[in-house]
Amino acid sequence: MSQTITQTETISLREAINQALREELERDDDVVIWGEDVGESGHVSNITEGLYDDFGAERVRDAPLAENGFVGAGVGAAATGLRPVVDIMYADFFGVACEQMLNQMTKMHYMFGGQLTVPLVVRASEGAGLSAAAQHSKTTHTFLSHMTGSKVVTPGTPAAAKGLMKSAIRSDDPVFFLENKRTYTMKDEVPTDEDFTVPIGEASVERAGEDVTVVATQAFVGDSLELAEQLEGDVSVEVIDPRSLYPLDHETIAESVKKTGRLVVADESPLSYGTHAEIISRVNETAFYYLDKPPQRVGWPDTPVPSAPTLENEVMPGRDELQRAIERIA
Repeated sequence: MSQTITQTETISLREAINQALREELERDDDVVIWGEDVGESGHVSNITEGLYDDFGAERVRDAPLAENGFVGAGVGAAATGLRPVVDIMYADFFGVACEQMLNQMTKMHYMFGGQLTVPLVVRASEGAGLSAAAQHSKTTHTFLSHMTGSKVVTPGTPAAAKGLMKSAIRSDDPVFFLENKRTYTMKDEVPTDEDFTVPIGEASVERAGEDVTVVATQAFVGDSLELAEQLEGDVSVEVIDPRSLYPLDHETIAESVKKTGRLVVADESPLSYGTHAEIISRVNETAFYYLDKPPQRVGWPDTPVPSAPTLENEVMPGRDELQRAIERIA
């Protein structure tokens, strides 16, 4: 974290993001929020609750159901002086705005020789577990990490969510901010200091351990901490939340693996060609000779999210899969 923490309060991850948005709206008149149902209704997940009432439609504005249009407007606004936070609502809808993100937002700084910046935050909820079917449940952060020219953050705790949102808004680079739906009600201690931020690209060791390193993202952070407590006495589990995937703090992960000799990567994105592979590959490059057992992956099978809750539960990775992965190498 970027400064000494003095006072904290226990709030949910949802409240932490709302608090970060409020503080940044108050701090900087150039910060605006656009998106689907972010105004009077306060967002489908209550992320922007109360902000419209306090800052008005000039700062917190509902957008039509046209992601390519309002993301494009956000790119233009960012390039000409504002700091927009654009809300996509569900990460699956990134596909509608892909041209604006892939060819405009992430490339303009380079195409204009660094003469302009695009300080734009694009945020959305992602992940399964709420029976929202295939088009409202996909985890997209691996896909977004391939858009070089942007940053990708995936907070796993309320404190990380608040601190990363504030850093994202203050960043001169475009940032994708991805929240897992199952983390919204997670509660923990969060600094009350309005200057509190979390640096993008800095992992957090959430729990120290000696036997196995678990690199966990989003909802898997809470799952890993609960499981580590359960296994204490049999297996000592170190839990690391990378907090941002691009840039990735691979040094912290490598140092942990050098201590434990074992690695499990738990991330809800698809198993193939993704976040798991990137983290394991970097460990192989920097700490291969410290590994005592093959690294393990816990993630989503290579299939769309089923509509039927029973099928969704069947394929959704969780604590049971994580425990089996730990036990295979402990």
